[in-house]
Amino acid sequence: MTKNLFIIKADGRKVPFNEKKIISTCRRAGASKDATKRIVKKIRGQIFPGIKTKDLFKMVLRALGEEKGGTVLKQKYQLKDAIMRLGPGGFIFEIYVGQILKHSNFKVKNIGAKIRGKCALHEIDVIALSGNKKFMIECKYHSRHGLYTGLKESMYTHARFLDLTPRFHKEVLTCNTKVSFQAKKYAKCVGQQILSWRYPPGKSLEKIIEKNRLYPITILNLNSKEIAIFSKNHIMLAKDLLNYTEFELAKITGIKTQRIKNFQKLIRQLFDST
Repeated sequence: MTKNLFIIKADGRKVPFNEKKIISTCRRAGASKDATKRIVKKIRGQIFPGIKTKDLFKMVLRALGEEKGGTVLKQKYQLKDAIMRLGPGGFIFEIYVGQILKHSNFKVKNIGAKIRGKCALHEIDVIALSGNKKFMIECKYHSRHGLYTGLKESMYTHARFLDLTPRFHKEVLTCNTKVSFQAKKYAKCVGQQILSWRYPPGKSLEKIIEKNRLYPITILNLNSKEIAIFSKNHIMLAKDLLNYTEFELAKITGIKTQRIKNFQKLIRQLFDST
């Protein structure tokens, strides 16, 4: 029975186990209804009181791997982890956000530009244009689970926006984690847009990525050296690897052609399953 079972989240909180979340993430990863039912049944038989979310995650990952097309299912299921590997600093995440914006009908003008405001000099993570509107994009990146982007970050972003008015028409706080209730409330009050994990409903970061197949290159389980090489060349989307032959990419990156071919094969499998 899992009705009164509690699990331990990454931030130490004790919360009720909710198998609906497993069903939702498995389905989003591409698992069929029957496969999802089998996975949930396995989890019910293995889960125990006080299990940590990271161990539950591994449990689901193993169950996904046992299904048909398990390799691809596992990769998609690890989307949040893949984004968290866009580190250890936030600059690579900023480049990735820029790529997402480009594929969402924005024109990215600058990344990391320094602009003088009324009272201070600001380094703006991403500057983007949409129609005649100029957007100031503040990117908040976290490399660990259990962290929220909160009121402090939302207020900080708005303060910068006010100091830079009228240079920008809109402000956007973008992050790879969930945002707190206080941050959402404040952002709504001041007219700040938020793009984060699970928010806004239906148009959240992971929804945009999944809908448009904008998977980060880290979904391919690259090592840190390979991540650095691709980001240096501003190749941040997995699908962009298909714009080159394995020989062209090997020349650009110095990565062996066979490994490039393996990456490209997995990307095609990811797309074929979407």
